[in-house]
Amino acid sequence: MVEPCTIKASHNRHVSTRRHLRYIPLLLAVMVIYSLFLSIYASAKTSISQSYATTDKLSLGSIVSLKNNTTDQVVAASTYNIDSILGVVINNGSSILSLTNGQEDQVQVATSELASVLVSNINGDIVQGDQITASPIKGVGMRATNNTKVIGVAQDIPTNSNKQQFYTDSDGKKQSVVLGEVPILVNVSFFFKEPEKTLIPSALQNIANALAGKQVSTLPIVISAAIFIITIIVVVSIVFAMVRSSIISVGRNPMSQSAIYRDLIQLSALVLAILSVGMIAIYLVLTKM
Repeated sequence: MVEPCTIKASHNRHVSTRRHLRYIPLLLAVMVIYSLFLSIYASAKTSISQSYATTDKLSLGSIVSLKNNTTDQVVAASTYNIDSILGVVINNGSSILSLTNGQEDQVQVATSELASVLVSNINGDIVQGDQITASPIKGVGMRATNNTKVIGVAQDIPTNSNKQQFYTDSDGKKQSVVLGEVPILVNVSFFFKEPEKTLIPSALQNIANALAGKQVSTLPIVISAAIFIITIIVVVSIVFAMVRSSIISVGRNPMSQSAIYRDLIQLSALVLAILSVGMIAIYLVLTKM
């Protein structure tokens, strides 16, 4: 026979177990919320950064490159040192893990994850998904339009785009640009521009670009090709008529060689003039259109 005290103890244990089970869903909910909070907090911060020595005055968001012949010093990145581009200057407390050597004149540089970067509209307005590279303005990025090294991919459109600055372009002229800030997924890599889909063969496109000294659109190449074909047809027709007429003239009158030579020289000069006019027209079309 079971004693009453034993039954009572067993009942108390069951009641206590049921009470503890009630708290399990609450505990799981707290753990899930805490995990989500940690993930959001971590995503808002750069995962890792490292301090580098510098002699430049670098503001937050500046793009930096390694200084020549060094591994622990950085300078403001520009188109002149783009090959050694490294990362973005961030606040000391913006990364989960910061590496530093304790020296003075140091900046924290993020080489991965999300960071706010100073950008300009030198190569056009930046939109989400654009590759960002260094610009002629030290420390400031721009949209990559050619094969080059990039700092990362823009995650949004620029904000605070109301700061104007002047810079000197490759022709020595002063240009006005608008500066702003854009969140970028920092990941230094090399950007290869996809070739535009066109009916023009790549070999012909390269020849046109070489003659013009710039990227030539489809229409000027088509017009130039038409001028070239017409010029060749005219020249071939004149040469054919010239040779045929000379052969017939010699056959009829062998004594007329001097006159034939004079006509050949005149027609040859005409052919060279037509070729020159055609080549000049093609050059003007490629460079001016």
